[in-house]
Amino acid sequence: MTLSLQRHPFLAHGLALGLVLALAAGCTPTSGVRPPPVAPVAADASETIDLADAADTGVPGVRSAMLEPGYWVARLPAPDAAVLDDAAIAAQNDRVLDMDDSMHRLAALPDVLSREQVRGWITGLSKRPTSPRYDEAGAPVRARVLDAMFANLGLRAVPATQPTRFGLVVRRADLRSFPSSLRAFSSATDHDIDRFQESALFPGAPVAIVHRSRDRAWLFVVSPRYAAWVPADAVAEGTRAQVFDYVARAASGRVITGAKVTTVHTFEAPRVSEVQLDMGVRLPLLPVPDDARVNGQHPYTSWIVELPVREPDGRLAFSPALVQRNADTAPDYLPLTRANIVRQAFKFLGERYGWGHGYNGRDCSGFVSDVYQSMGVLLPRNTSDQSVSPALRRTALGKDASAAQRRAAVDALEVGDLIYIPGHVMMMLGRVDGHPYVIHDTNGGSLADGQGGVRSLHLNAVSVTPLEPLRFAADASYIDRITNIVHIRP
Repeated sequence: MTLSLQRHPFLAHGLALGLVLALAAGCTPTSGVRPPPVAPVAADASETIDLADAADTGVPGVRSAMLEPGYWVARLPAPDAAVLDDAAIAAQNDRVLDMDDSMHRLAALPDVLSREQVRGWITGLSKRPTSPRYDEAGAPVRARVLDAMFANLGLRAVPATQPTRFGLVVRRADLRSFPSSLRAFSSATDHDIDRFQESALFPGAPVAIVHRSRDRAWLFVVSPRYAAWVPADAVAEGTRAQVFDYVARAASGRVITGAKVTTVHTFEAPRVSEVQLDMGVRLPLLPVPDDARVNGQHPYTSWIVELPVREPDGRLAFSPALVQRNADTAPDYLPLTRANIVRQAFKFLGERYGWGHGYNGRDCSGFVSDVYQSMGVLLPRNTSDQSVSPALRRTALGKDASAAQRRAAVDALEVGDLIYIPGHVMMMLGRVDGHPYVIHDTNGGSLADGQGGVRSLHLNAVSVTPLEPLRFAADASYIDRITNIVHIRP
């Protein structure tokens, strides 16, 4: 068994039956190879930073040169040294699955599910809002609309017992709190944080199908990292063997290492034409056919990948698709190095913030998850789970942590460390003139306004910022509000 199989996050979910069970049994914690600590690079006069200076980019403390990954890689000692090796990553992934309650080992689900289990998943997510919600037009979401959404859960139709069914996702699809595409916001002027948006699933992702909405248009699915509602036409149902065999074959396939890659356009096979594949997706490779033609063209300039497709009756089938050889892909997960962490994060720079992977983007926790997944590292989906996962090495800072303790924790940050404040996560990028900088997907980014308050930069994208000036409130900096720092390293 190769190390690339060990690092495959979906295989780490126990999704390939006997193969994966044997793999998991062979995973034991190991130390990996640790690079030298990331020390501040000596700055000459031209690198002296004024954190209040916004002349170059409009963002205080950020110069245009800092918006290139090479700027940060060049500051790293031993940038290509392994942070964790394949065996250490596999062991950590296995611990996340075993110890983190937010994760699901799909292959470990029983052959029969009880009503209590299914209803528990649904009611644990689909809860009536306790504060007002507004639609995209700014109008209040009426009680009768919420009533209809709750009726559409179809809870009375959940049988006492049911066979466990499985499927594969055939296109990028939103995971929703309710079986509804209604966008709901906390205020009439907010259009960025859809409170009914939970996450997203990508093509090839395995799921357990546990319920269908009353209008038949939505499925409640359990994925390795989340359980929520997804459009029914985004999932093709197959047998347990079909689904887990596909995931096992993908473990030796092609990895998407760009932010977003699309399959080649083909009118001969519209179901696999221009399908979006996000960072970290891994797909099986197919051999070149004897007649050397795939979907109307010779495939020698492309990788032939296998995609799941949905038949008209909802059944699972498979189809070849082409990914251009010059697209940003790799034959395996990238090595977990400081340089790769920086380069992968910068591939999302400027992408619009999308709460719960909404608006075809990512949010803060989705951003760091997708970056690390391209290196085979499995993280829980949300900040609330990532920041306290018992399977991850972390530094906790309680409310009673002193300023000195917080300063010491910030001084010890290394590139790739994940810094959590309530509701947000940032990734340590490096230091300039001794000042720590982060890259993060944020819909705000607030600074002191000089009048005792704060002002938002309205960054609304994956952004590079200095850490120290960021304000949580007028009387609290981000550093004052750090709750945990997670270290993806030995």
